[in-house]
Amino acid sequence: MAVPAARARLSRRPPPRPAPPPRKGMAGARRLSVFQRRVETGLSPTTLELVFEHMQVVSEGGLDGDLYAGSTMITIDLAALAPRLSDLADAATARRMAELAPDDPRVRARARAVAFAEARRLAGGTLVQPEIDLEVRARGPAVLFALNVEATLRR
Repeated sequence: MAVPAARARLSRRPPPRPAPPPRKGMAGARRLSVFQRRVETGLSPTTLELVFEHMQVVSEGGLDGDLYAGSTMITIDLAALAPRLSDLADAATARRMAELAPDDPRVRARARAVAFAEARRLAGGTLVQPEIDLEVRARGPAVLFALNVEATLRR
């Protein structure tokens, strides 16, 4: 009777595993590129048009003699634009936009133009020699552009 028990034990063992296929060695690099390539992220021109069409602008300022001083706050609420954006309209996207915006010449020019137009409106005359400082930050899903404007009233 001991023989059938031994056979039962042998039949319960799993079949042996096949050996893994042999591995190929690493390929040697014979030619090297002169250039290092990288992927850059920038702000989409089409999206910039969209966000500037839906911006909210608040300005204050006035004249002291012939000198104008004031500030303009431009708010872009990405959450309100969510149905038209393929990226998430969240705080992370707003932070990334706030990081990229100050270095984008299109954004700087557009924000400065809005602030200078607001300064002319508040001054009620023609302003010259404007100095405009721009600061961009994010608050939740909104991007805030703070612009300080100083200029001289042309008489």
